[in-house]
Amino acid sequence: MTPPWLTVKQGTAPLLVSMPHTGIDLAGLDNRLVSSWLGQRDCDWWIDKLYDFAAGLGATVVHTAISRTVIDVNRDPSGASLYPGQATTGLCPTETFDGDPLYRTGEEPGPSEIDERRRKFFMPYHAALQAEVDRLRGLHGKIVLYDCHSIRSVLPRLFDGTLPVFNLGTNDGKSTDPALQEKVAGILAETGETFVVNGRFKGGWITRHFGQPQNGVHALQMELSNRGYMREPEGKGAPDNWPVPYDAAFAAPIRATLTSILETAISWVES
Repeated sequence: MTPPWLTVKQGTAPLLVSMPHTGIDLAGLDNRLVSSWLGQRDCDWWIDKLYDFAAGLGATVVHTAISRTVIDVNRDPSGASLYPGQATTGLCPTETFDGDPLYRTGEEPGPSEIDERRRKFFMPYHAALQAEVDRLRGLHGKIVLYDCHSIRSVLPRLFDGTLPVFNLGTNDGKSTDPALQEKVAGILAETGETFVVNGRFKGGWITRHFGQPQNGVHALQMELSNRGYMREPEGKGAPDNWPVPYDAAFAAPIRATLTSILETAISWVES
């Protein structure tokens, strides 16, 4: 049976949409954390609302309600870094993107607990993705897996300066056909907003693991700067101003671009 924290909305279009970081459920860790707010701060806020049009396009959507603080389902399950030599957060993070400790002293998870979280939360999410990849590949000669993300625009520990609004990752071109990457990059260029392809964010474990163009699975990761669809405050944010409430009118321009990207992915497959 599908666990209550895992949502799978099945469609028949050749598009699978993954939402691995929109969850805020701390799975009972609240009392072990410095604060519940800190444990939820690095959530990909409102991404589920921003992309709620995807199902209407016929896409299949897989979403976890579990916070990335509990376990990050977009990391290598072995715990190996996807960005060697660069600051990042781990499979079961013990600090925030800013480097602030998440856990009270002595409450950090040990190896056996990490194994249990991997079994309980990581494996079911990836099993769901694999099942939907297999199902959709049974319907189509090829499919697109689109992994949705967002992050604060300024995070000195992770990157210099201000992040571009759109950050498209394809594992340096390994996870998708160059033609699809070029089409999506063309849409981004037309927005007039800042964008980069395979910059600081090249795609996490989902993109790298499932993206197998030779087997008909083309994976894209889109990392959005929060300012593209939210009135993002300066700095780390505080409980009284973060997260900013979702504003559909403010998000409308970027939502139109994202709609165009997903429609283009579907039409590219079908053509």
